[in-house]
Amino acid sequence: MQHLHHADLGSSQSVFLSLVLIFTALVYLRGWVFLRFNRITPTSAWRAFSFLLGLFLIWVAVASPFAVLDHELLTVHMLQHLLLMTLAPPLIWLGAPAGPVLHGLPRRFVDNLLAPLRESRSALRLGKTMGGPTFAWLAACAALVGWHIPYFFALGMQSAGWHLFEHLSFLATGLLFWWPVLQPSAGAFRQDLSMILYLFFATLPCDILSGILVFSDRVVYPTYFSSSHLFGFSPLVDQQCAAALMWTCVTVVFFVAGAILTMRLLSPQDLAQSGFVQPKTGIGHSVSQSLEAF
Repeated sequence: MQHLHHADLGSSQSVFLSLVLIFTALVYLRGWVFLRFNRITPTSAWRAFSFLLGLFLIWVAVASPFAVLDHELLTVHMLQHLLLMTLAPPLIWLGAPAGPVLHGLPRRFVDNLLAPLRESRSALRLGKTMGGPTFAWLAACAALVGWHIPYFFALGMQSAGWHLFEHLSFLATGLLFWWPVLQPSAGAFRQDLSMILYLFFATLPCDILSGILVFSDRVVYPTYFSSSHLFGFSPLVDQQCAAALMWTCVTVVFFVAGAILTMRLLSPQDLAQSGFVQPKTGIGHSVSQSLEAF
């Protein structure tokens, strides 16, 4: 039986989200080309590739033909969450999007709407709070755990609006989570020992949730009893595969990020020269720096 959000949205949502992502990519590329040709803090080609790859992963998760399979397999549903929270956000921040996006947007829009943020103390204070490790960690954990509570999981599967909000919350909290680790204005890892502990403790909610789903002897999400059981997966096997995927992917990605941070601590000068590390700053400070450069 097809779930409501697929019947309600159909291809219209996919088209709309695809257009939004294409527009974002064009804005970034316009600013990137401007910076390259005018030699104003040019962004490397690999950073542009990283940003575009991040957008592509978002498209795969929410607007591709693959995305409609989330109502058939929990494994696909879990992969969507991983793309939106764990894989796409760090790729986007590594693209150092602040400069290219600001130069890609119309100058009048930046001057009238974004530039006042530089003078707004409340905006800078809010940015400092939201960009802090404590808020980012709690927000990401709340989204992860909250949407996997059976009641809210079923709500997202049966409601078009809630399903879209679920995806947006995963992406937003994923971007927030990686902000303290990566500085968007420079696309570099922060020089901060606490980020290693930050990543380590972030794996704990994933480990607990994955363990519950892997070792449970019953299906936690009954909605998949009515699926077509693609690839011959029973609902219980599908649940175990989904949990194992989350467990493995989160562990590997966080381990790689932690390894880079460790290398930075052992050889900060070499990594600083390579552009992979950056001193600590907050969201407000990053916005202010980008607007000053603009």
